[in-house]
Amino acid sequence: MQRVSAPYIAGPTLDDARRTVARLNAEGKLATVDVLGEEVRRPEEAEAIAAAYQETLAAIAADGLRAGVSVKLTALGLEIDRDLCRSLLAEVVADAAAKGRFVRIDMEDSSCTDATLELYRGLREAGRDNVGIVLQSCLKRSLADVAALADLRPDVRLCKGIYIEPEEVAYRDPDEIRASYLRILDALLEAGSYVALATHDEWLIRRSLERVAGRGSGEYEIQFLLGVREERASELVSAGHRLRVYVPYGDRWYEYSTRRLQENPAIAWTIAKATLGRLAPRRGR
Repeated sequence: MQRVSAPYIAGPTLDDARRTVARLNAEGKLATVDVLGEEVRRPEEAEAIAAAYQETLAAIAADGLRAGVSVKLTALGLEIDRDLCRSLLAEVVADAAAKGRFVRIDMEDSSCTDATLELYRGLREAGRDNVGIVLQSCLKRSLADVAALADLRPDVRLCKGIYIEPEEVAYRDPDEIRASYLRILDALLEAGSYVALATHDEWLIRRSLERVAGRGSGEYEIQFLLGVREERASELVSAGHRLRVYVPYGDRWYEYSTRRLQENPAIAWTIAKATLGRLAPRRGR
């Protein structure tokens, strides 16, 4: 799994991330850097990840890179101590603001949605404008969340969502998820939100670009994962679209990799064939 997931991860170290972002910037692409890690079990783990984000922000600023960061709240202790998570998140966002950088709060599974939106609203009401949120079109609640957030004119990354959710809270049919995506996009644009179109689905990319046609580059961007549809990403940049690549790094690659397998089961078949090839007796031996 580590070998197959390698194209999606910059590497184990901050220097790997710096080199990757520099390359992307040279190609005309922006980046958002993610320190791998989620669902920590001890406060000191959460504090270490927050420190890694501050180190990352310092490196991005020192290198003059066109990048911000993306943060998972379970990596900052959301599931062990809400107040600790709130404090660490506030520190990271304040540090980013001092360096002129943006922080995207990732959305995790539906059990975290209320807490994530609450912490995001708290930061915005405290005057922090360098922070955005993520909404998932697979969740049936997301359109209502747009309405609830409308007073903040949130900066939103809109994605389909990759977590396996109960049917009562999430759409399962791909066409329903796509239709939900476009409904949410329409609502966000009507509310005057900046929208990051995070999808590799070509049909959705085309329909979304039709909706933002005529809008300035300061009103939307497209987001891809590192290692996914790189040629298409370059085409979009050449066409004049603002495009950002999600760049994870670190040694806690397993959770991230399993989500990529969920998103693209064909990769799992590739792994299975490779594994069987190694285990099968070789002819002539």
